[in-house]
Amino acid sequence: MEILVFPIIAIMLFVSAYITKRRFGLLGLALAAGSLLSVIWGFDAGLVAGFFSIPSGPLTSALISSLLVLLPAGLLLFHGSTYKTIIGRVIGASLFTLLAMAFLIEPLSHAVVVQGFGSNVYAWLVANRNMVEGVGLIAAIIDLFLTKPAHLSDKRHKR
Repeated sequence: MEILVFPIIAIMLFVSAYITKRRFGLLGLALAAGSLLSVIWGFDAGLVAGFFSIPSGPLTSALISSLLVLLPAGLLLFHGSTYKTIIGRVIGASLFTLLAMAFLIEPLSHAVVVQGFGSNVYAWLVANRNMVEGVGLIAAIIDLFLTKPAHLSDKRHKR
């Protein structure tokens, strides 16, 4: 059962990025911001959860940290530039999913033990997490540079 957590999260992330057509650049940088928020506020969020009588433990801490990682990107799924082609959507959603899973490895590893079928992929991602994050963020910045600026309306150009 625990093995299904990572594929389910990955599928949900891919589908959400694919359906909304959002570009990878802004979403990738939002994941990095969420990762920083998770590190900064993760402990305090656990204290707030305890205040609301939510039982504290590794699962609660992992859930709160994971939500903090995904929150900025989740908000940006509804705003920003989009891909025009299906190939762009698939590549962008795949890169977003891979980068998100790399950022989620740390918080989820405290609550989930991966064994069996997905353990090879999980082990590779754990071993190469820093490389995936670094290359993913560089790709996000490059994607931002490849994004064409929005066209200004005709009313702004007329004087």
